[in-house]
Amino acid sequence: MNAVQRLTSNWQFRGVGGQEWLPAVVPGCVHTDLLANGKIPDPFHGTNERDLQWIDKQDWEYETTFDVSAEVLGESRIDLVFDGLDTYADVTLNGEHVLSADNMFRTWRVEVKRLLKAAGNKLHIRFRSPINEDLPKLEKLGYALPAVNDQSENGGLGDKKVSVFARKAPYHYGWDWGPRFVTSGIWREVRLEAWSGVRIADLFIRQRSVTAAEAKLTAVVEVEAESAWSGTLRLSADGRVWEREVALAPGTQTIELDAAIERPKLWWSRGLGAQHLYTFRAELLASGRQAAARQVRTGLRSIRLVREKDEWGTSFYFELNGVKVFAKGANHIPLDSFVTRVTRERYEHEIASAALSNMNMLRVWGGGIYEDDTFYELCDEYGILVWQDFMFACSLYPGDEAFLANVRAEAEQNVKRLRNHPCIALWCGNNEIDTAWSHYIEDAGWGWKKEYSPELREKLWADYEAIFHELLPEVVGRLAPEADYWPSSPMQGLTRDANQHAGKRTTSGDIHYWGVWHEVEPFERYTFNLGRFMSEYGFQSFPEERTVRSYAQDHEMELLSDVMLSHQRHPSGNKLIKQYQSMYLPEPKDFVSFLSVSQVLQGEAMKFAIEAHRRRKPFCMGTLYWQMDDCWPVASWASMDYYGRWKAIQYYAKKSMKDIMVSIDGTKEGEVDIHIISDVLQPIDGTLYAALYDFDGKLLKQFSVPAKVEANATAVVWSSTVDGLLEGADPKRTVLKADLAADGQVLDSKLHYFVPAKDIQLSKAKVTIREVAGSNGTAFTLETDTLAKQVALLPEAEGVFSDNWFDLIPGIPVTVEFLGRGAAGRAFAPAAPGRITVQSFADWIGL
Repeated sequence: MNAVQRLTSNWQFRGVGGQEWLPAVVPGCVHTDLLANGKIPDPFHGTNERDLQWIDKQDWEYETTFDVSAEVLGESRIDLVFDGLDTYADVTLNGEHVLSADNMFRTWRVEVKRLLKAAGNKLHIRFRSPINEDLPKLEKLGYALPAVNDQSENGGLGDKKVSVFARKAPYHYGWDWGPRFVTSGIWREVRLEAWSGVRIADLFIRQRSVTAAEAKLTAVVEVEAESAWSGTLRLSADGRVWEREVALAPGTQTIELDAAIERPKLWWSRGLGAQHLYTFRAELLASGRQAAARQVRTGLRSIRLVREKDEWGTSFYFELNGVKVFAKGANHIPLDSFVTRVTRERYEHEIASAALSNMNMLRVWGGGIYEDDTFYELCDEYGILVWQDFMFACSLYPGDEAFLANVRAEAEQNVKRLRNHPCIALWCGNNEIDTAWSHYIEDAGWGWKKEYSPELREKLWADYEAIFHELLPEVVGRLAPEADYWPSSPMQGLTRDANQHAGKRTTSGDIHYWGVWHEVEPFERYTFNLGRFMSEYGFQSFPEERTVRSYAQDHEMELLSDVMLSHQRHPSGNKLIKQYQSMYLPEPKDFVSFLSVSQVLQGEAMKFAIEAHRRRKPFCMGTLYWQMDDCWPVASWASMDYYGRWKAIQYYAKKSMKDIMVSIDGTKEGEVDIHIISDVLQPIDGTLYAALYDFDGKLLKQFSVPAKVEANATAVVWSSTVDGLLEGADPKRTVLKADLAADGQVLDSKLHYFVPAKDIQLSKAKVTIREVAGSNGTAFTLETDTLAKQVALLPEAEGVFSDNWFDLIPGIPVTVEFLGRGAAGRAFAPAAPGRITVQSFADWIGL
């Protein structure tokens, strides 16, 4: 049997060579331990980041003393297990070196029974500076490898970019939304695992074929035996039992047991069905007694990336249980620069926010970490599919044998750890490296190739292919045979020619479209520059005022202050926000108002993109914006800020990602089209009701038309010229309201304006808010005397409203409910918001 003893207490740390030992928290890192002991200021406040770059140039040591329980000591084998050591670490136990680690993403295990005693064991870990460790590798290599987001200058290294040599979270070295904090520490659990006889090291429920009629499965059981052993392998799930006799040799081996479940309860992504999960338990039995056991939870489903020739080119979509899924969601980055501070509640807040926002997919981006088990468990429960990158992004990497062996072990461990999760939809080799290098097109890419001789170019590309075209697909194919692998995002296909690379418009593969933002293209380009799957695009904004004030003082609340520029990592970010604001929105009256206006701008941009992508279904079958979250309080592309507060874009996304959505397209000159987009599996037979109002609430025109849409499809249900619709009404003071109704219910509503927002003639609105009787202070109704745009409700409590950042038409009240964060032990539950501040666009432009 197994016995486990976690080693989480009595830890202390110090700089190597220092005198003072200080208490440490494990899991944790040196930055958080220094902060907890008052040795450094808040790394996120002001410009403190700059003054803390010395931390990564120093070696640090951690140690603990512990007794070993009699239960653990009684077993014949005891393993010391580290789920995560960040990154270069030498471990000694009772004075003897037992292992050296060099990869943050790997689990490290060593047998230590002979070294242990009942009391007074000392475990010591020396973390070598990742900077000092890797600078010699750069010197030895003789040339720099591209790593565009490595903020080496901020770290005092000049142009010496060493992040590519460490198997460590790339974002620790800085990114265009994140600070540079190169951490060290014990970042995941450390424990003793004791066992005798046999141990089940891993259990994989391979889903060979899953349909509504039958799930054909194979339990792949990795077993470690001290000596020859024979007995019974039993697999059980949901009242069913399967068995076979086994004979084990000493050492590690894999045994398999086929199983089948008739009429399985399938796992579905959010919006398509229930997220049913089965618990499978494997046991090794000898003479009827259990010798070892292990269990896993998984959902039974069939999922594949469909890339087949069609009328447009080559498809790129996910098929779940035979159903074409339009992927809606965002890119996920680590929730904190110091990931051990991320609690289960923070993970659930993000994933519940995704589900509440009508998303069904998150992309775990390759510049962060392979996430904690909790993240994937919650995605399983909420029905959020995961596009999983391997941890490589925007850089080239070494190709020597030691590096490749390290990557292979990392990939094997993480694929095995995550392969039972039904949420995993795809393994992707890296983020943007293929398109950045663009090997087959001389003038394409990010200019990297021009820095190298022809001979060196070929070597660097061969090193790239060794990892992403050979090693990683082999690991996925061997350990998760039913899973799909995509070498790099974005790309058109593994063609080994010019057609491999994704542009702004392609008919195969996935696209990262950044013409809006980086190239200052207008929002309207989202309608035309799209492809089969939009895996990245985005637009920045500032977080709300109270978040900004968490890192800035009163005198620093100014766009060009040193602190504000430090908390804007894109070199042109603030300038671009201002430039786009002048293109689309009126001038805000002051800096605090600018914060809110920037959120409106971001929301409008992403609404434009998401709905343009969805209107092109089934040509386009995915829209994942950049990005869902932040790792510190900052101006960025995130839709939730560091504290989990929803920006305007999150509410915009919730409306633009509804499973049944009205989308009003006014991008054709002088025309208006109303589309219905459906991601549900039943046809819609409803009615579209449309009405034209002036800004005082006067009804100018109304009409209705049948609205029929096939299951999981789109349709244009109404079209008109602008002149024919307005019939002389002032386009600057007129709004179109469209409601889709079926079976006595309004399924969705949208508003449409006839001039850009900066040309709308607003008046100062008087918005009233009153509590809904009987709601116990959780629901509120809002009304206005003249059109109020972007009504923003700012609660005192942490949480979200059922709707926010919406427009109010006189005579058409809107009722919202407040959902408190973590209320009643749930991610969101009705709660009292405390004092509510109500603002609208007129307040920010000084009407």
